[in-house]
Amino acid sequence: MDLTEIIGFLAGVLTTIASIPQIIKVVKTKKVEDISAKMFFVLSSGVTLWMIYGMMKMDCLIIIFNGICALLHGTMLVMIFKYK
Repeated sequence: MDLTEIIGFLAGVLTTIASIPQIIKVVKTKKVEDISAKMFFVLSSGVTLWMIYGMMKMDCLIIIFNGICALLHGTMLVMIFKYK
């Protein structure tokens, strides 16, 4: 792995795990009143487009990390609508 791939990998890991604490909190508390569904919808749309871009460029790191992000943000959206 060269430096570019290492930086891409670390960026992918950090941006992917960023929403996990919020998801865990919602799972534990079942409270979503202060969470913006619009923000998670826009974020989900963005990472889905990044995933498609990664597919078009045949870039595995972009595909994998943005695919995981899309799943996490989609999970958050489901919980927002479930617990509201």
